[in-house]
Amino acid sequence: MKRIGILALLMLLLTGIGWGASVRLSQSPGRGKRTVEVGDMFYIYMEVQDIDARPEVPKSVPGAKVMYFERTGQSSSFSSVNGRTTQSFSYTYTITLRATKEGSFSYGPVTVGGVRSNKVSYHIGAQGAQGSPAPSGAVPGNSRAGADSDKPKFIGKGDGNLFLRASVSKSSAYEQEALVYTVKLYTTYDAIKFIGASAAPKFDGFVVEESKAISSQLNYETYNGKTYATAVIARYIIFPQMTGSLKVSGNTYTVAVDQREYYHDPFFGSMSYSTPLQLNVTPNDLSVNVKPLPVPKPADFSGGVGKFSITSSLKSSEFKTNQAAAIVYTVSGSGNLKYVQLPDLQSVYPPQIEIYTPTTKQNISAGSSNVSGNVTFDYTFMPLEEGNVIIPEVKLVYFNPETQKYETSVARGYTVNVGKGKSSARSQSRKTVRFNPELLRVNPDKLSVRHVPVIRSFPYWLCFILPVVILAVALIVYKRYVSMHADIAALNSRRADKLARRRLKRAHDALRKGDVENFYTELLKALWGYLGDKLKMPTSELMRDNIRQVLAEKGIPESVVEDLISLIDEAEFAKYSSAGGKEGIDAAYSHAIDTINSLEESFKTSKTSSHKNIVSNDK
Repeated sequence: MKRIGILALLMLLLTGIGWGASVRLSQSPGRGKRTVEVGDMFYIYMEVQDIDARPEVPKSVPGAKVMYFERTGQSSSFSSVNGRTTQSFSYTYTITLRATKEGSFSYGPVTVGGVRSNKVSYHIGAQGAQGSPAPSGAVPGNSRAGADSDKPKFIGKGDGNLFLRASVSKSSAYEQEALVYTVKLYTTYDAIKFIGASAAPKFDGFVVEESKAISSQLNYETYNGKTYATAVIARYIIFPQMTGSLKVSGNTYTVAVDQREYYHDPFFGSMSYSTPLQLNVTPNDLSVNVKPLPVPKPADFSGGVGKFSITSSLKSSEFKTNQAAAIVYTVSGSGNLKYVQLPDLQSVYPPQIEIYTPTTKQNISAGSSNVSGNVTFDYTFMPLEEGNVIIPEVKLVYFNPETQKYETSVARGYTVNVGKGKSSARSQSRKTVRFNPELLRVNPDKLSVRHVPVIRSFPYWLCFILPVVILAVALIVYKRYVSMHADIAALNSRRADKLARRRLKRAHDALRKGDVENFYTELLKALWGYLGDKLKMPTSELMRDNIRQVLAEKGIPESVVEDLISLIDEAEFAKYSSAGGKEGIDAAYSHAIDTINSLEESFKTSKTSSHKNIVSNDK
């Protein structure tokens, strides 16, 4: 009887929990929106109360595409009445959707833990429609909606919450002087999830060395009276190659951040949650005034601009004639080390020593303020005569921007003792060669009376004609090659399809490895790169509105354009959303190939139609 009583009590408790369990669906068009249009993001909320079970991820929703599904909130409560304690808890799940079809639709009911929910209805209007009816079942003012818009926010050069500042160590410098170009990120957002550059900055007239001295963590800095978290995200050592005012154009960075949203909960009070936000930010452009090096330049100027020193190393002071030996000169310091040249040692060394072209080895690294290291010049030389021979000092003349003067560093010289060695090939060639008269004997019977001069033969003239023909053909081919490659933008436009397929091949490699993040990175590079090359547009102008306008002007069908924009949006959301995009990775790859093929066919059709119109107008 005791066991039966306990079992009955458990069944009563379970029944009581079942009475309080419920699943309720509600819909919201997102903050700041009253209607849902095709292409917009909207949300369906699923509130599960007193059910210890997780709902299944919805595979499809009428009129929309499921972007991601996640739990966005939870609450619990306790009450005690007359010594009886009860507990209630609830979870909120958010289905993030993109509207794909115009019309009125409904979703549900769904079943969670055996409990059936209500059905929610919603209306999707045409894209750009005004005054569409309010969606049924919407929750006005629901602050748990996602971001203000499903599309990335392009904020140009930045706003008060996130921006980039570019700086250069000197605004006025000498030619070949090392300068430091730094890009620093300023942000007030809670977390930085991703920072990626679409291209490198444009350094017109500079030689560039990329430095790895960037920030590994955020620091705090006050700028214009406001505190920001900062980090150095790029640093380059640049060397101006010409004089005058040279411009450095900043590139566009894509930054994914967490934006904090606040709402009021009836039980817990003020609460917050994070929503993903993607920003495209560009640092400011800079200009550097480059001065020429002082004149007159020393005759033995090495081309080095910076601060250097030179040393020499000789392993022995005893040598033999006609035997090779080595002497090493090492140039150390900071500056344009790669462009430092030693004097012509053939003119510096005595004639008793023959010296050959050196083997050069560079050990250089780009730090936070300069390029430093050393360059070794390994010379092979050969003594030709016996006796004491002096290897002279070697001078390195360079320009020091700090003192604004030409300075000289000297490598020590040596006095060496050269003994007798083996005879060289040169000495053997001095031996007397005896003449053998037998070599001049000619058989008179074999001489022909009918001698035809070589100048009258065809092979003789062919030796002149053939090089001229080859030279003419080579000039024609070269001229055509130069004309085809003169316009790099036009060349890239013609090869846009091939370049995109190369990038898609890298995306396919990531697909086989199951690397979702790298797959979508390479997929987006392929799509944006194809558009930039095909439309001859710089990266800064690659925006959706610009792309729509240019493609429409070129006669590309609107369906193909919208398919392309949809693919880019899906790839970006799949990459930066917390749920990832692993389920649709195969379809995204096939979709990208089909989209590029459709664009290529549309370009060819548009080009053919334009050509026919021109011909008909000429007639």
